[in-house]
Amino acid sequence: MALVRRVEEVKSSRGRSANTSLFPAAHRIRREAYSLINPTFQRSVEDVNLLFEILLAGMQIEGEDNAMLIPDEELASLRSVEKLDVICEDVLPKRLSDIRRLTAELAGRRQRLSWQEFERTVLTLVYAAQTLAGSSSPQQREAWTEAVLQLFRAVQRDLTPS
Repeated sequence: MALVRRVEEVKSSRGRSANTSLFPAAHRIRREAYSLINPTFQRSVEDVNLLFEILLAGMQIEGEDNAMLIPDEELASLRSVEKLDVICEDVLPKRLSDIRRLTAELAGRRQRLSWQEFERTVLTLVYAAQTLAGSSSPQQREAWTEAVLQLFRAVQRDLTPS
């Protein structure tokens, strides 16, 4: 319920300038498509519900050189999933160093995240949690655990009323 409320709040703040430094890759032209600069998947409560359904279906955000995988063929074939694919493949940070930079910037933030930043932070949290689950060495597990905790705290802080 807090997520739906947050979607409604950020819809009302669309006019403000977004801090582009959190996700710099979002503003680079990808796949020769100008329309995919600064892509956003969630534009309505229905989109939020669709993302939730995709995540429950077992969506996997693969590493730097791999594609996003959605096991449910019907969900994967939806036209709106193209933007989610671009976000997951081209916008989200995948290297631990990039995620640490992001979490450091998020920790120092005083203002709420824009709706694009919130979406990307949640998806980065999903990616980090999936990477943690596949980590084998104790050092990797510790590093990814810290990244997941920091991302979770950023999302929690943003969802908590001021």
